[in-house]
Amino acid sequence: MENDGLPKGLKEALDAFAGYLSGERAVSDHTRRAYLGDLRSLLAHAASEGAAGLQDLELGTLRRWLGVQSQSGAARATLARRAATVRAFTAWALREERIAADPALRLKAPKREQSLPGVLQTSQLTRLLTGMEEAAGTGEPVAVRNRAIVELLYATGMRVGELAGMDIDDLDPDRRTLRVIGKGNKERTVPYGVPAALALDDWLRRGRPLLANDTSGPALFLGIRGGRVDQRQVRSLVSGLFEALGDTSASGPHALRHSAATHLLDGGADLRAVQEILGHSSLATTQIYTHVSVDRLRASYQQAHPRA
Repeated sequence: MENDGLPKGLKEALDAFAGYLSGERAVSDHTRRAYLGDLRSLLAHAASEGAAGLQDLELGTLRRWLGVQSQSGAARATLARRAATVRAFTAWALREERIAADPALRLKAPKREQSLPGVLQTSQLTRLLTGMEEAAGTGEPVAVRNRAIVELLYATGMRVGELAGMDIDDLDPDRRTLRVIGKGNKERTVPYGVPAALALDDWLRRGRPLLANDTSGPALFLGIRGGRVDQRQVRSLVSGLFEALGDTSASGPHALRHSAATHLLDGGADLRAVQEILGHSSLATTQIYTHVSVDRLRASYQQAHPRA
């Protein structure tokens, strides 16, 4: 771990927190790297102010560090994330009795801007998926796989990392449900519809056997060399498809997740049901999609009503 420039007390605490993230907290590798990167920056700042150990951390130190980040051009969402990281770290340190009081209890960061996520229209998705179905009709295994990937991402609203980590046994074709392992290793069951079921069946019958080899294991989706599909491949695939559509500002696989959630709510789905499908720990996170739906409703009203 690259903590050699820190005082011994701060370095030891950061190493212990890294172990906590890998063990008891069990966050994703991406989240772990983000946490530790933020904390290295904080502790280096604290050391520059004379801190030798966690007991020297004060609210003023935390505020000044966030101030430096802000002056360096960090966005409000980034500052909010870094403040949340600090609060998680100091709360852990208090539980572990490494500090006597939590200096981050009164730490505030700017509220995140609620930017509305990119959402595809149903007509755009129909056009995209119809083209993929035609390409899969050739029987070319990558085309068959790509169709199944996109159908499943839109049908379930799952994250790319969740899809890449899926095994064949996670599917229950009879009930058209699948088991998803989400953030923090939390497990949920998500339904999917007939189009996704047909695409998955086609992939398992005609596509996967042509790519599978001794390295494939139980992975549901495979790369061209037979190993588990890489998240970057999925992101590149979806980004290319959106670019080819030419009439959408949506970009990346997360737009399929946004679209699935928005279309569910537009169709009358219960907010808590959508929360469960997406695997959000907080209902507040899901509520952004109600804002998307209301915005779409307002735009339609203003366009169509003669006295709007």
